[in-house]
Formats: sequence, structure tokens, C-alpha cells
Amino acid sequence: MTTAQGAAPEHHRLIIVGSGPAGLTAAIYAARAELAPLCIEGLEAGGQLMQTTEIENFPGFPKGLMGPELMLNFREQAERFGTTFVTDDVDEVDLEATPKVVKVGPKTYTADAVIVSTGATARMIGLESEQRLLGHGVSTCATCDGYFFRDKELVVVGGGDSAMEEATFLTKFATKVTIVHRRDQYRASKIMLDRARANEKVEFIEWAEVAEVLDDGTGAVTGLTLRDTRDGSERRIDAQGLFVAIGHDPNTKLFTGQLDQDENGYLVTQAPSTRTNLEGVFACGDVQDHTYRQAITAAGSGCAAALDAERFLASIGDLPDASVDANRDEAEHPTGAATVGA
Repeated sequence: MTTAQGAAPEHHRLIIVGSGPAGLTAAIYAARAELAPLCIEGLEAGGQLMQTTEIENFPGFPKGLMGPELMLNFREQAERFGTTFVTDDVDEVDLEATPKVVKVGPKTYTADAVIVSTGATARMIGLESEQRLLGHGVSTCATCDGYFFRDKELVVVGGGDSAMEEATFLTKFATKVTIVHRRDQYRASKIMLDRARANEKVEFIEWAEVAEVLDDGTGAVTGLTLRDTRDGSERRIDAQGLFVAIGHDPNTKLFTGQLDQDENGYLVTQAPSTRTNLEGVFACGDVQDHTYRQAITAAGSGCAAALDAERFLASIGDLPDASVDANRDEAEHPTGAATVGA
């Protein structure tokens, strides 16, 4: 096989597309198994945690740490064991081919197995002030950030189950949570909507949209400008935090027509494995998880994808001799110290 430019493609046993917690965990496990994975991390490497400030719910860090710092630790660990990185975006794939084909600009790579970990992107309102204050009072994850808003007045934007769930969760910490919605009809299920309405800390503002996130020059959210969706009039409300809960979009466009997707565009895997509909192709992290969307669950599925890929490569006879036991709990570290298979 040669490329259009006549150069032979660069072949790897395993290519990982994506570099969030799932992709980098897969890289760590695959590299420990001596698969020498290639991780095409993207121009916006590190996933959604690169836009997160302090993280306090990732195990092993009792004092917390910054999102970018955590992802740098992930990357350094993967690199230490032999992962090679390409900091660019994938332009095209042929996952039905043997070997699999992954194109990055003028460069063509092939692989016997591919792990897809391209994640999902939170939908945003689209305001400059929203983007500027992301991680400084604006959030897309109540589970991740709710703890930091104790005794604050918060706003949740959205009208679906996610918005109701986030608002209800945030009442554990906030003094008041206001749900702002563009109309008076909701996509949320009746049970979720009723639960939010029954909570004495939850209020509703209907027929409104967020026109501006205010910080008064402080670098932290102090209020919102709301615009009436019927007559365009505006008013200000006080708030110390804004949670945007209008959905996520899985980053799966690249794989449309090749990998099976559900009605929302998430990749379908053959649970409890990470196998997709194509042999030798695995998916992990938020690209196939619209339920939990947490860094720790993404990392766990990345581990599973690496183990699944390792077993697949073993089944086709494409493994170095030492790799099969590399990720088992009882494996011996080269120094003689026991390793932890987690």
C-alpha cells in the first residue's frame, strides 16, 4: 500500500484517536503492554478537562488539582511507557480496511487496531462572556463543580432531563437555583420536572434566554442579563454561577457511515466490552457514554478499551511475547516490586 504521494504509510499495532482521560488511560495500558501505541491527540489535546479549573473528585488527589495539570500527568505517564504522540487532527479514516487507515494531513497511518476516544462537546449558549468565564463561574457539569458553589445563587439553563437533574443536584450546595428556559414547555420527563418543581430551592424563569454573563470586572460571575424571548426586553438577575445544561454532541462525525451510532450520535459498543461493530475497532469515554460523562468513568473505559485491543491483537497473533501479562494484577514489575493492575 502506498499513499497518493507515493510514500508508504506508517504502520502501528494500535492507534488511539483522542487524548482525554479515556484516550490517555488507554495509551498508558497499551504502552505498558508493549504495544507502542500511537496517540493522535488532536490540536485541542486533553479533552474537556483542559477547560476545567480545580478538580476535587478525581481519586488520589486529596488536595485537588487543576484540570490541565491532571491531563499533563496522564500524558507524561503514557509517554513514559512508550506512547508516541501526534498533535494534530485526524482528517479521514477507513476503519473497514485491513489494516485500518488513519489520515492526518498529508500523512497516512495504518494500524491493526484502533481505539476511538474523541469525546463529546458540551453545547454552549454561544456568548463571548460565557466562553471567557468558563471555569470561573460558568460550568457545564454540576457533578464536577457544584461543590465550589456552596451558599451561592445559581442559574441552570435548559429544559431537558439534564437541566432538571443538575438543578436538583445543585440544591445540595446553593441557596437558590433558578432554571431559565426559552419557553413554558419542557423536554424533560414529567417525573424529573415534577421533582424540580417540588424542590423549595428551585425557581423557574420561563420565556427567557441568557443574553450576557456579567462579572463587573471581577473575573467571576456576578449576574446575568436575561432577554424575554417574546418581546426582546431585558432584565438583570443576580447569580454567582451559571450551569449550561443544553446537551452534549459526541465527536463522531469522522466515523459516520462506518461505526454504528445511536439516535443521538454516540458510538454503540457491545457491552460490557468496548468493541464496536467493526472488528479491531474499540470506543471509550464520552464518545460512547451519554450517561455518566465523568473523568473517572472515562478513564475506566479507556482501560477496558486497551485490554480489549490487547486481546484482539493477541487473537490475530500480533503481540510481542511479553505483552500478554503486562496488565494483569499479578504481574511482576521489572524491579521485582508488585504492580497494581488499576
